[in-house]
Amino acid sequence: QVQLVESGGGSVQAGGSLRLSCAASGSTNSHFATGWFRQTPRKDRESVAAINWNGGATYYADSVKGRFTISRDSANNMVYLQMSSLKPEDTAVYYCAAERSTIWYLADVRDPGWYDYWGQGTQVTVSS
Repeated sequence: QVQLVESGGGSVQAGGSLRLSCAASGSTNSHFATGWFRQTPRKDRESVAAINWNGGATYYADSVKGRFTISRDSANNMVYLQMSSLKPEDTAVYYCAAERSTIWYLADVRDPGWYDYWGQGTQVTVSS
């Protein structure tokens, strides 16, 4: 089993920045792809960004491209989402998710159903 814990959410004004962290613990001796998703009461959970097991491949949703950066520190079982130029429409609960895989298919890493492990989520609120 793998446990994921997100942190770093909060309230910020439009144009501001936040860095979300995802800490993994438990059976982390495998290679994991990790994704960040977000959800609001009005929308289904949507993919924001993803990173492969060694950081060599990344994916970003068009809505965050150029503003968000995903990275990982595999030695410490951490994945980060640096969010800049935040907009009110970025307001959501953000979740990190992990799946044991060294294979990188965009159709998979964008699909919340592909991931086995999820964190509890962290709220991000961006005010105008």
